[in-house]
Amino acid sequence: MAMPPRSSSTRARRRAPRKGDVTEQAILDTAERLLADRSLASIGIDELAAGAGISRPSFYFYFESREAVLRALAERITDELYRTSEVWLRRSDESPADAVRRTIEANLALWRQYGAVMRATVNTRDTDAELRRFWDAVARRFVEATAAQIERERAAGLARPGPPAALPLASVLVGMNERAFHEATLHRPSAAADRELVDTLTHVWLVTVYLLDARG
Repeated sequence: MAMPPRSSSTRARRRAPRKGDVTEQAILDTAERLLADRSLASIGIDELAAGAGISRPSFYFYFESREAVLRALAERITDELYRTSEVWLRRSDESPADAVRRTIEANLALWRQYGAVMRATVNTRDTDAELRRFWDAVARRFVEATAAQIERERAAGLARPGPPAALPLASVLVGMNERAFHEATLHRPSAAADRELVDTLTHVWLVTVYLLDARG
């Protein structure tokens, strides 16, 4: 027996975010705003709570610490970085040169957009064990996926055969990108400088991974 259609007002109510979700997002938004000008160490729990319109005790219902807030922010950004990286990680008909360039451009744009959070994550990982474990897992995810794509390109006869093995090569390339993007966000945005950086990183990836006649 068919169920009666739900009214539009019912659907709207069910799509509305829960109060807890709104409060959690408000904490994250406050942290991101404050990190644009200050270090994580200088940001107090009271400030994060006030920015979300809650009390200090209520803050701990959502996060155990300010480092946990930073991890939540970084997790969302790194997931987005991975999605943009799939342009190359899952390359199909697009040429290697175009796929590599588009991936680097997108990743640099995300680092530009969320540079304060990414720098805070890198700076805090040495003093927070949970953040260190998180960042190590992120790096491992990117390195393993990159190594797998290098191996696929080698199997297709497009990439340079080893040595080096794909995994250590991927580790060097991913680490290079991280350091380059981190450094870029320390300076004022410059379209010319960003184009030069994208050109340089793209060149390094192509000459390191691919055979000359396969770069496209």
